[in-house]
Amino acid sequence: MTGSVQDRQAEAEKPYDVFHTDCPARNVIDHVTSRWGVWVLISLRGNDLRFYELRESIKGISEKMLAQTLRALVQDGLVWREVEPTTPPQVTYGLTEFGRDVGVPLTDLFDLVTQRLTPGATG
Repeated sequence: MTGSVQDRQAEAEKPYDVFHTDCPARNVIDHVTSRWGVWVLISLRGNDLRFYELRESIKGISEKMLAQTLRALVQDGLVWREVEPTTPPQVTYGLTEFGRDVGVPLTDLFDLVTQRLTPGATG
């Protein structure tokens, strides 16, 4: 039995294999790179925003999809959520340290693409 505990500890210290379907890191990567996840992280890179401010900043996202995306990113530890006990409740979102770290390459990618595009080349 002692060997199995050591095996589990050694297994826990191995790096994640994101190509394996059961890898927890794969879920986080899926959420970050989802259709809306990247936009939420980029929108929060400069400021903490309330739900409605996020919805207004990300054109085309529905309230349902924004809520689902935020729920996943909060669960992954990339975004924090604070509820102010007012009527109606005001909910503010911001990036955690992990979210800011993950956001750096996304911001670099976003900036590279927008700087390289010829104005008027795309809609």
